[in-house]
Amino acid sequence: MVAPTLLALDFDGVLCDGLLEYFETSWKAYCQIFKPAKTTPPPGLADQFYPLRPVIETGWEMPMVLHALLQGIQADDILQDWRQIVPTLLAQADLTAEQVMTAVDGTRDRWIQADLDGWLGLHRTYPGTLPWLQQVLASEVKTVIISTKEGRFIHAFLQQQGVEMPRAQIFGKEVQQPKTETLRQLLAQHPGSSTDPTRLWFVEDRYKTLQKIEAQADLNGVELFLVDWGYNTAAERDAAGRDDRVHLLSLSTIVQEFSAWTEPA
Repeated sequence: MVAPTLLALDFDGVLCDGLLEYFETSWKAYCQIFKPAKTTPPPGLADQFYPLRPVIETGWEMPMVLHALLQGIQADDILQDWRQIVPTLLAQADLTAEQVMTAVDGTRDRWIQADLDGWLGLHRTYPGTLPWLQQVLASEVKTVIISTKEGRFIHAFLQQQGVEMPRAQIFGKEVQQPKTETLRQLLAQHPGSSTDPTRLWFVEDRYKTLQKIEAQADLNGVELFLVDWGYNTAAERDAAGRDDRVHLLSLSTIVQEFSAWTEPA
């Protein structure tokens, strides 16, 4: 398969590891909501939280994962049944998702306003991904980022890391639409020609997101890639490996020529 003409990348879980920030924000929001006697997280709580990141679909769920762990719910049960567990926890605490989201957003906003550099400093990069991104940005491949994190913070983080990417090529939370719609708009804006149509490749770390794209008939031509280092589980990677539309990517593969991305594992 030839290289893409348009490459779309997720940010968190593909280029950026935000687990340290996720935990700190989650704990601050948890303390605001549940007002524990001690505001220092119990030993080992962060290490329990990190592997559970894949269950979180929206940010308000983060402090609820901490609440579940502190209520004694086992990690395996959270991984398997989170969609059933979280509404029960909300009801027991007489909370709404909106209330929890307000706490999470407020925590982040105050932190960012007070110490943007410190907040950005809790975001790490996956080995080799940023040098590779710089190479791609310097190539003929049109490259964009599609993320649920705010675009201004993605831009600030990349600048801090020495990567210059035009702000217009970053589609963050502020676009307020599903990734499927952003991909659809990109195809409309870059149609290519009748003899050389746009080859859009999308790289994501959440298999559920790729499944949503698969369900859109007009996006059948988009090549889909799931990274094996992001916020996903072994079961999700196994399912993706059996999916004819999805290619699995490793850190060692993503930095190679694009032709290597679609070779059988």
